[in-house]
Amino acid sequence: MLNKLLPFETNTWAFVLSSLLITVVGGILLYVILFYVLRSIFRKFERDIALVTLNVSAYPALTVFVLALLKFTLHQLPDNQIIDGLESILAAGLIISISYWLVQLLLQVFIYYLREYTQQTEAMWDDVLLPLVEAVVPVIIFTLAGVFVLRSFGVDLTGIWVALGGATFVIGFAAQGILANFFSGVVLLIDTPFQFGDVLLLDNNSVAILRRIGVRVTQLYIPEKHCDIYIPNSNLQSQNITNLSRPTSYYHFSTELRLPTEFDLYEVKRVIQEAILAHPDTLGDIDSKLKILDNYYQLAELAEQREIGRIRLLAEQEVNLKLEEIQQGLEALVVTLQFAEKGGLTQDEIENIQQEYGEILSSIGLESITEMQNNRSIFTFNETRAKDTLIELVRAWYRACIRDPNLLDNDSYLISDEWERKINLIKRRVQKLYQKISNPQREETRLDDYVLELNKWLMERFKEPRQKWQDPQVSVKGMEYEEGVAYMKFGLNLFVDDIKLENGKRGDRVSSQIYQEVLQYLKSQNVNTSNIT
Repeated sequence: MLNKLLPFETNTWAFVLSSLLITVVGGILLYVILFYVLRSIFRKFERDIALVTLNVSAYPALTVFVLALLKFTLHQLPDNQIIDGLESILAAGLIISISYWLVQLLLQVFIYYLREYTQQTEAMWDDVLLPLVEAVVPVIIFTLAGVFVLRSFGVDLTGIWVALGGATFVIGFAAQGILANFFSGVVLLIDTPFQFGDVLLLDNNSVAILRRIGVRVTQLYIPEKHCDIYIPNSNLQSQNITNLSRPTSYYHFSTELRLPTEFDLYEVKRVIQEAILAHPDTLGDIDSKLKILDNYYQLAELAEQREIGRIRLLAEQEVNLKLEEIQQGLEALVVTLQFAEKGGLTQDEIENIQQEYGEILSSIGLESITEMQNNRSIFTFNETRAKDTLIELVRAWYRACIRDPNLLDNDSYLISDEWERKINLIKRRVQKLYQKISNPQREETRLDDYVLELNKWLMERFKEPRQKWQDPQVSVKGMEYEEGVAYMKFGLNLFVDDIKLENGKRGDRVSSQIYQEVLQYLKSQNVNTSNIT
C-alpha cells in the first residue's frame, strides 16, 4: 500500500516544486517587464497617463500574479484543513489586492484625468458627479471585497444580508428627505437648466448667482445681501427659476425715467438713446457706438472707463470680423463636401478638403501635426501664435475687458477662465473634425453635417454675434402729473454685455451711469433738474 502512495506523493511534490519555480521565475520576469522594460518605453510618451497607470499597477499586478499562482498550486493538492486554510488566506489576499488595485486606478488614473477633461467640457453634471464617484465607488469596492473575503473563509452571510436589508429600509424611511434632495440634485445635473456662475431670478424676486450643486443642497450667492444661501435640491427643483444668463450672458435691463414736459420730446429721446448706445457696456452696433462715444461720458471718473471701452470695442470688432471670415470658410467647405460626397470621396478629394480646412485652421490659429503611431496617423494641433488669428484676437479682446475699472477682483479670473475654456473647446472640436475629414471611413456622407455643427457652435456657444434687436430702445410711455407738474415718462430697454460680472450688479451700475449722463446733458442746457425722477 505504501508503495502505491509513494508515486502519487512524488508526483504531487514535483508539481508543487515546479509550480513554485514557475511562480518565482514568472514573478522575476514580470518584475523586470513592469519596472524596467515598460517603464523605459512609457517615459518616452508625451502624455504621462501610461506611466502613471504603470506605477499604480506594478506592485498590485505582481502581487496578484504571485497569489493567483500560489492559490492554483494549493488547489491541486489533496484537501485537508491546513491546505484549505492557506487557500482561504490566499483567496482573501487576492481579493484585497484586486480591490486595492481597482481603487488606485479609479482615484489616480480615471478620476485624475477625467477631472482634466471635465474642466474643458460645457456640461455641468460631470463637475459634481465626479467628486461623488470619487467618494462613493471606493467604499462600494471595499465593501464588496469585504463580503467576498468573509465568504472565502466560509462565513454564512444570510443573517448579515437580512439585517442589512432591514437596516436599509429603516434608514431609507428615516432619510427620505435626504434621498429626495439627492435625486433632485441628480435631476438638476442631468437635465441642466443652468451652469455654475449663472445669474438666477428666484421665486421671491431675489437675484442669486449659482455657486455649486451638491448632493443635498445647492449653494447660491445673493449679491444684494453679500451672503451665501443653501437651498435643498428638492425645494429648488420645485421653484420657477428665471435664468438671466441664458440663452446668453447678455442681460436685458429695463428702467424708467421721468422728465418735465418743458424739454423737447424728440431731442430728449435722441439724447437718452445715444447715451445708452454710447455706453461701452451696452450692446449695439459697434461702428455706431464708436462714432458717438466721444460725445458722452466726459466726466473725470468715467474717462478711464470710456477709453478702455473704446479699446475693448475695437478688439471685439476684430474678433467679429475674424469669426465672419471663418464662418464663410466653413460655409464654402460645406458646399465643397456636398459636391464631393456624391459617389464617395477619393483620396485626391480628401486631400483637397484637408487643404481647404487647413486654411480655416490657420485663421483660427492652429496648425496640424501628423505623427505615425502603430501604423496609424495621429493628429495633434499647435497654436501658431499669429496675432491676426481668432485665438490671439480673442485673447487680446478679453485682456482689454479685464482692464475695466468697474470689475471686481474675481471678475478678471472669471473672464479669462471662461475664454480660455472656450479656446480649449474650439481646439478639441476642430481636431475632432479634422480626424473625421482625414479618415472619413463610413461617415463620408456626414462630413458636411459635422462642419455645419461646428459653424452653429461658433455662432451660438463660442460667441454670439450682435443682433439688431439688441440695440437700445427708448419709448415714450405717456404723461404723468404730480403736485401740478407734468412729466414725460420714458421706458429704457437695453442689453448689458455680461450680467455675471460685478456680482450681478452690472446692469444697475450701467443704468445709473446712463441716468447720470442724461442729467449732465440737461444741466448743460441750463435746465432745473430737481424735478427729474
